[in-house]
Amino acid sequence: MKEENVIEFKNVSKIYKLFKSDKKRLLSLLDKRIKYTEKKAVDDVSFKIKRGESVAIFGKNGAGKSTVLKMITGVAFPTTGKIKIKGRVSALLELTSGFDPEFTGRENIYLKGQILGLKDSEIKEVEKTIVDFAELEEYIDQPVRTYSSGMKARLGFSINVNIKPEILIVDEALSVGDEEFRNKCVKKINEIISKDDVTLLFVTHSTSVASEFCKRGMVMKKGKIVFDGDIKDSIKKYKETIKK
Repeated sequence: MKEENVIEFKNVSKIYKLFKSDKKRLLSLLDKRIKYTEKKAVDDVSFKIKRGESVAIFGKNGAGKSTVLKMITGVAFPTTGKIKIKGRVSALLELTSGFDPEFTGRENIYLKGQILGLKDSEIKEVEKTIVDFAELEEYIDQPVRTYSSGMKARLGFSINVNIKPEILIVDEALSVGDEEFRNKCVKKINEIISKDDVTLLFVTHSTSVASEFCKRGMVMKKGKIVFDGDIKDSIKKYKETIKK
């Protein structure tokens, strides 16, 4: 395993502006006098994750976990501080984001792959693997607008885990499909992280699932990291925080 840091947060804070309505949010673009309140979702957070590490992030809803993930994937940006990311990030967050409902499932494989920075030749190499894993059969060549939410999630999961990610981010995404398919997903993630060069960042409320994948855990509370260490100790700390 290389000792290179692939994710690094240095004194990162993220402040959201909260407006009373969408109308006031829109008006604020033209008039800086529109009043708003501030919510500090992430508060002066610093950590490093090395290549090949598997790290769980615990915390109550609103602790800042999802905001950290959004900043790693580039969906959100820090208000202050610095973030460094090295490697292709594949995020199992909103599995169906980036799909065009009028495109077929197969066409969306290429669309999603391009969004993730792959060349068509690279997507072609994994196309059959993605199709087979998703188990959509003849629906793969039907418009995605005809899919159920579960079918779209399965396709999204299959794309993200089969594009050879260097950094894999999982946020409660293992509830996809029936029990047999969920077991298949767990097996696939274990297969991916068994390679020394793949980094896993896993956000969940399930401590048992986290301990299956991760050796290190971080606990967040009110936007801060209050513990960072061995997975067993972090689970203990997390359980203490949810009692308070």
